[in-house]
Amino acid sequence: MANKTPPDASRRSERSRRAIFDAALALVGEVGYDKLTIEGIASRAGVGKQTIYRWWPSKAAVLLDAFTVDVDGYGEAMPDTGDLAADLKSVLRATADEFNDPAFQAPYRALAVAGANDEELSRTFVSRLLEPGISAYTDRVRAAQEAGELAPDVDPRIVAEMVLSPFSQRWLMRTGELTHQFVDTLVDLVLRGLWARP
Repeated sequence: MANKTPPDASRRSERSRRAIFDAALALVGEVGYDKLTIEGIASRAGVGKQTIYRWWPSKAAVLLDAFTVDVDGYGEAMPDTGDLAADLKSVLRATADEFNDPAFQAPYRALAVAGANDEELSRTFVSRLLEPGISAYTDRVRAAQEAGELAPDVDPRIVAEMVLSPFSQRWLMRTGELTHQFVDTLVDLVLRGLWARP
């Protein structure tokens, strides 16, 4: 008799997890966060809802893992061409394009809203997504400062937040469009008073 290889439970579990992630991301875009349910995710993914509850305590936790599963390189170092303004504009333009993508918007907005009412979710969201990005900007600003581009008394972390906070506020509250022109103007205004004096 031929030996039958037993099914690989870990591969089956990974397929189920991926199906659940895909279902959660698709559904939040289709029905919105308020109408997103564990039952709906389970049905779309072709799994039982107990499978989901075995791994996650809530729909917010499912969505967070689905949204962040492939963000390992999110906080990687920014380009350093020797021109801080050009580097910030380049990266922030690409970020604006990403934030204007409907597939990105729906889960990100849902998580931002859910995090406002869930302290633990908010902390996890910040540590996985926001903090790596802020740190990358901070490191690039610090490198410019060490190269003599920026005044020595500038706090690199605050500069990073001065760039990113208006960007995030405009997008989250829909007070205006995230355009490349807006990004360029924002960077120029933030850096205007921070350059090192001769």
